[in-house]
Formats: sequence, structure tokens, C-alpha cells
Amino acid sequence: MMKPSTTEITRLVQMALDEDAPWGDITSQSLIPAAARVTADLVAREPGVLCGEDLFLAAMSLTDPAVATHFRIHDGDRFAKGDILATIEGSARGVLQAERVALNFVQRLCGIATMTAKYVAETSGTKAHIIDTRKTTPGLRVLERYAVRCGGGVNHRFSLSDAVMAKDNHLAVLGTTLAQAIRTARANLPHTTHFEVEVDSLDQIDEVLAAGVDTIMLDNFTTDQLCAGVEKIGGRALIEASGGITLERIREIAATGVDVISIGALTHSVRALDLGLDFRTP
Repeated sequence: MMKPSTTEITRLVQMALDEDAPWGDITSQSLIPAAARVTADLVAREPGVLCGEDLFLAAMSLTDPAVATHFRIHDGDRFAKGDILATIEGSARGVLQAERVALNFVQRLCGIATMTAKYVAETSGTKAHIIDTRKTTPGLRVLERYAVRCGGGVNHRFSLSDAVMAKDNHLAVLGTTLAQAIRTARANLPHTTHFEVEVDSLDQIDEVLAAGVDTIMLDNFTTDQLCAGVEKIGGRALIEASGGITLERIREIAATGVDVISIGALTHSVRALDLGLDFRTP
């Protein structure tokens, strides 16, 4: 499971630290003696899947290199309510200044990883993979996509530059038939470029297949329509189910035989997990 690079993590964490304390933490500088030291625990208030270990470490070390952070578990590991995930020791001022940025990153990424794991668990015994979408927080895609992987999911294309994916708004402005547009695009693209087309009715499938695509997205199909679509495509292209996917429906969708299920809610509306930094009493 490839992690975001150290360069990416440092850039994003430093940007967040600069936003949070552009001229320092005047509260801690005013109230806390410079020599004061603290030991604190990162504690889970609810069960989940860990993600964001390196970002938490970076938030502490970039604020004060002398702060020592020791994680007891690692990204992708599950934890229970009440578990101590990490222990932090060092300057009280440094830990207090880094606390909110460190928690913001790890709470959000744990929320994404935990939600992804719930969807993945519901697809057990099927061939369907749970994948994310481009509905990510601007600037944080590399982190949120990593959190999906920590939860057992798989990443879709990372950006618009990675693959052809013709959706409804593309098709609405075509100056020719769908089949002709696909053939023309295919002729002008390298043979290695993946080509995906979204359809919203069973009637579109034959035309798309005849033009030659790698993946067909069945958008907002009912369960019965998905079953019919899988049968009609018959293994001639990968099948992606998308639109209106909920945890309550995921099992029945996976059972239709689709290859992947894309879920924007994994990143665009997930709830941050409840984690806290508890300072030990001296």
C-alpha cells in the first residue's frame, strides 16, 4: 500500500500549520512556561481504521523537532473504542500548537478509511471492488485516496489526465453519434489509454460496446437493471456501478456481478472519526 511521499506530506502539513499559527501560538506562549513538558495519548473515542500516522508525526515534528511521537498501531490497522493509538512526549508549547492540525488530518483520514472498510466488508464473497471518485477535498486528493486504500478500497483514475471517461455532460455536447465519437477518439489516443463511457439506460450499451470501450459505467441503475446490464455486456468490458450507492444497498449491488462500485460519499461527505489527545496529569 503505497503511502503519499514525504515531500507531499511535508508540503500539506506545513501549509496547514502556517494557516493555523501564522505568527505562533500566542495562547501557549502567554500561559505555558517555555520549559514545561507534557506526555499525551492519542485516544480513540470510537472504533475504526487508522490512517494518517505520518501526517500526525509531521505535524508534531515540523512544529517542534524535539517532540517524540510513538504509534502503537499503524495505517490500515483496526482499533477499538478506548484504545491508545499513540503517545506524544515533549514541549508542552509544541504539542499544544500542533494538536489541532495533527488531529484534523488523522480524524478525517480515519473517517474515510473506516467508512471504506464498512463498504468493503459488505462485498465479501463477490468480485466487486469498492473504489473512490474525484469528489475529494481540493488539494487533499492524494491523502484521501490513500485513506481509501487503508480501508481496503481501490482508487479510480487520479485526475482528468489519466484516462478517458465520457460522462453525461460530455455526451450532451457531442457533435456526432456516440459510436462515431468513441471511434474517432480511439483513433487519436495511444493504445494504452483506458476508455470508459457512462450510460444511463440499457439501450445505450450495444452502441458503446460496438464502438469499443474498456469500461462501461452503469449510472443510477436499479438492481434489476444492473443484473440485465451485466448479462448484456457479457464480459466484453469491465462494469462499474455508480450513483445512489449506500451502505444498505451495497451488498445487493455487488451480488449483481459488477466489477467495481464507485462511491463519492467515501470522500465528499464522510464524518471525521472521534479521536482525542488526552494530556496526562503531571
